[in-house]
Amino acid sequence: MSGDTLTTPHDLSHTPSRTARELGLKRSEFDLAVHLGRIRTVPDEGGGGRRRVTQAEIERLRSADGFPEALRESVRAVGTTEGAAILEVTPARFTRLARLGLVVPVKFYLNRYRAVVWLYLAEELQQFAEGQGNDQLLSGRTPERLRDQLAAGLDLRPRTWRGRYLGFLLRQTDDPWEFAGAVAALLDPVQIAEIVHDPYERAYLNRFRPGPPAHGTPGSPAAHLVERITTADDPDEISWLRSDLEQALDQARAYRPAPRPGPRPTPPTKSDPPPQPMATTEPNQFEEPRRPRGLLGWLRRRSS
Repeated sequence: MSGDTLTTPHDLSHTPSRTARELGLKRSEFDLAVHLGRIRTVPDEGGGGRRRVTQAEIERLRSADGFPEALRESVRAVGTTEGAAILEVTPARFTRLARLGLVVPVKFYLNRYRAVVWLYLAEELQQFAEGQGNDQLLSGRTPERLRDQLAAGLDLRPRTWRGRYLGFLLRQTDDPWEFAGAVAALLDPVQIAEIVHDPYERAYLNRFRPGPPAHGTPGSPAAHLVERITTADDPDEISWLRSDLEQALDQARAYRPAPRPGPRPTPPTKSDPPPQPMATTEPNQFEEPRRPRGLLGWLRRRSS
């Protein structure tokens, strides 16, 4: 069977829905596990930007100690009331800790009143409760400096969530342009236009720029609210993302220039001579076609 490639059960991959059933997870738990990097995914060979999970990854997770309870507990997300109970503080104090960025939300949703409901990893909250040096924050008087920041309206929940979300987007990239697009996902179009002046390059980057998480009909108030949460608004954060995007673009350009349309053919004029028929050659006189150069040529030679 020379030349044939055998597919073993270890090489199989499964859809997210199938994988969630195999692991005994709800789909929301599976999505969060992927978001956190607890479940590794691979690109779908069929394209379309979908992701799949290999059989080997499923077997790795099943062989872990405490499966499936430990996996399910590692992605348990709780709201403010349950989170406050884990920390043994009031919901008001818990909210202050979250606004200060001391506990970081892992996801959010909009309730029926279009209010943002933040969710936190129970596992991380338990670690925070047991952490050394946190007693003052959990039971003592909040330091004056922090009280002043809260009084001035500080709320780091959107920014700390964006940091986690960017990590999720970057883990899904398999190409330098996808990496650049992930960084650009947190910047508004004006910021991107100031960095990427070439319209063809900007259009190519936008092909790899993920949109905000879907909430409601596009263009609806709910969708606009989610877009505001997803878009960086702090000057320091914007500066950091712009710098990262510039570096990512340098690497993407070196890897593969953005495509652009070729020159338009010049229409013939009356003074141009008529086209001459192409010369023919005998079959044995054809020259061997030149091999393509560069990355494309390398890939073709690898596949031949």
